[in-house]
Amino acid sequence: MNVRTVLLFLLLAAFAGFVALNWSVVTAQTTLSFGFWTAEAPLGLLLLGFTVLIAAMFLFLLVIQQATVLVETRRAAKELTAQRTLADQAEASRFTALGERLDAEMKRAEGQAAARHDALLQRLDGVERTLRAHVEQTGNSLAACIGEVDDRVERMERARGLTPPQG
Repeated sequence: MNVRTVLLFLLLAAFAGFVALNWSVVTAQTTLSFGFWTAEAPLGLLLLGFTVLIAAMFLFLLVIQQATVLVETRRAAKELTAQRTLADQAEASRFTALGERLDAEMKRAEGQAAARHDALLQRLDGVERTLRAHVEQTGNSLAACIGEVDDRVERMERARGLTPPQG
């Protein structure tokens, strides 16, 4: 219990004690004027009845206000849950889109790498063919030079009268 509730109960107990101690005065008959007519009635009991009626009205309004606040709180909680669900779905869709984009970028990068690899292999094949042709051409040139040198050596040997060894 909080302090306000305890204080309210203490005030109600004090009021009830006051009414109980003065019950004979509260129920004493008096002449009351209602403007157009007069009547004999206990004034204290009438005032006590009005006080109870006003307290009941305030209690009723308090219950209505609490119910309204409770309904609004539940509605706000439902809206908040719905918004949270929407946000989670949006975040999940963003993650999905990001994953799809990363996959697409990876495929594109793999495609570019494969294309570059193929281009590099073609270039290497071309360089290899050119190098083989150059080596063959150099071998042919070298063989021709060696053949020419061999011919010169043979001519020189014949001119000197030497015969080349048979081998």
